[in-house]
Amino acid sequence: MGLPVKRHTSSKRKRRRSHLGLQECNLVKCSHCGNQALSHRVCGECGYYKNIQVVDVFAKLDKKEKKKKEKELTMKGKEVVKKEKELAINEKEIEKSVKEITKEKKKTNDLLKNKKK
Repeated sequence: MGLPVKRHTSSKRKRRRSHLGLQECNLVKCSHCGNQALSHRVCGECGYYKNIQVVDVFAKLDKKEKKKKEKELTMKGKEVVKKEKELAINEKEIEKSVKEITKEKKKTNDLLKNKKK
């Protein structure tokens, strides 16, 4: 049986183990329920993949659990829609303010040009 001739130093051991660390998973937002899920995998919450239901998540649940889960999913969906609407409204407000600012800049530039003449 082979035995090590010399002891490995702690730095040698750490360098060898440097590749064994855990890596962060790439999570994406589910297109149906908005929950975080692994990319290219079926969502564990709703059973959808690319807006197609692949797994019936509710099949194994009791009546009470089914109702509770469906309610949670609808609430999540509503929250996502609300957030998207708020973002759209904010974007419109920003566009309006940018237009107003550009108009004001044009006015001030015109006034400055008139004063220089």
